Amino acid sequence: MRQVTAEMIERGRGLDPRTAQQRREIASKIRETRERITSSGSGHRAFDLELMRQFAQSRKAAIPAMMGLAIVIAVVANIWVPPIRILGWITFVASASALSYGMAMKFLADGEPETRLHGWQRRFVIVETLQGFAWAAIVVILMPVADESARMFVLFVLLLVAAMSAMLSAPLLMAVYCGLLPVTIAIIVFMQTTIGVGALPLTIMAAATPVYFAILAKRLYTSNLKSLSLAMEKDDLIAELETAKLNSDEARRRAEEANLAKSRFLATMSHELRTPLNAILGFSEVMKGELFGSHSVQAYREYSNDIHSSGEHLLKLINEILDLSRVEAGRVELREESIAIAHIVEDCQHLLSLRAKKREITVINTIEPNLPRIWADERAIRQVTLNLLTNAIKFTPQGGQVTIKVGWTAAGGQYISIRDTGPGIPADEIPVVLSSFGRGSMAQKNAEEGTGLGLPIVKGLVELHGGTFMLKSEVRVGTEVIVIFPPERIMDALPHLSVASDDTKPAPRKFVRRPAA
Repeated sequence: MRQVTAEMIERGRGLDPRTAQQRREIASKIRETRERITSSGSGHRAFDLELMRQFAQSRKAAIPAMMGLAIVIAVVANIWVPPIRILGWITFVASASALSYGMAMKFLADGEPETRLHGWQRRFVIVETLQGFAWAAIVVILMPVADESARMFVLFVLLLVAAMSAMLSAPLLMAVYCGLLPVTIAIIVFMQTTIGVGALPLTIMAAATPVYFAILAKRLYTSNLKSLSLAMEKDDLIAELETAKLNSDEARRRAEEANLAKSRFLATMSHELRTPLNAILGFSEVMKGELFGSHSVQAYREYSNDIHSSGEHLLKLINEILDLSRVEAGRVELREESIAIAHIVEDCQHLLSLRAKKREITVINTIEPNLPRIWADERAIRQVTLNLLTNAIKFTPQGGQVTIKVGWTAAGGQYISIRDTGPGIPADEIPVVLSSFGRGSMAQKNAEEGTGLGLPIVKGLVELHGGTFMLKSEVRVGTEVIVIFPPERIMDALPHLSVASDDTKPAPRKFVRRPAA
């Protein structure tokens, strides 16, 4: 188990209680959502509760419209029957509707309806059945009327009520069936009593209509279940995305902490190593130069040279590690100014000319004329050029050739190309060469001692300038490294606006930075 120290908690590496609580809540949501999705719908409380809530809301919203319909029916029925009988019927309907409305309001106001879910289902089914009988009672009122239009009116009312009841009660199938049963019985009794046995086909069709409405309600119920399932899947996806985001944030925070620890370690170790290393270099240089007298044994001088060269190599390695860590951490501050790439390349070539001459390597320099200056960090560009040119000379065999090119790109930027005639790099080893401390197999066989940090540092510095670093190589042919600077870093040479009183003199020129594309 990972040990959590006070320092880790202070620096943010310990377990955050708020993050842990948030993870527990999200995990609980995911479990609940998956249970909802994997359930059949009617067998899980979460689905049943949502369907019950939809039923209560639809019933609550439909009561005013249903009462309005009852009033219209009562007014029309007053044509055939006395108002006192109509008043009794509408009182029955209003009482059943009021009971349904009150039940829906009480359910929606319940803070924990899931604990009494089955009880609420039974109550709604009973109330819906009562409403079905209330609407079907219109048959008792109008059955004695012999007028044909009254009979058609009763049939129309019953079918209309059946359709409305099926649509409104669709989230609760048992309520649909119980609500349609009294209406269906009323239709059959009314048709057989008022029309007779000869109207059996019409009776069957009229009785089959509520059955059709029940089938539609079943399909609506299925659609509701699918909608709820999709909503649950969406919630599950959101919860999993939140979990992934928390994991990503935690991983990023740990990576930042690890990077910070690495930077602190490198800064501390570089200081601790440089202090004795300076003494080693200083004393070995004194011993190598025999400032206090010649050595009695000549081997001591050779040992001093070895100690001094090893110390210089170690110091170079420490500096390169620090440079790479700063580049990777994004803490390299570019001191940008107007510089000329051609001058920097020529200076670097001059610095390394003696090394190339010792190995009889021919350096060819091809620079396009009149290149404008660019906006960049001179120290970084100089380090990039020195590293690439040093590698080219180091990996080129004796008597080989190094070609340097500086010019325009097709997009309007500038590039530096350094090509050598060395052993080349296999295609599968190029990613290794570009990684930290990576060295190719051909380089290990033929090149001098190196750290494997030059190219990663160059790549990082070029990318900090918004440029592109490309490495092309072919075994036994050579390697070409190309550094491309984007067009927005090019400084265009534009003349000042001429003054009318001094238009005979040539206008001075100044460099203006090209705006970014």
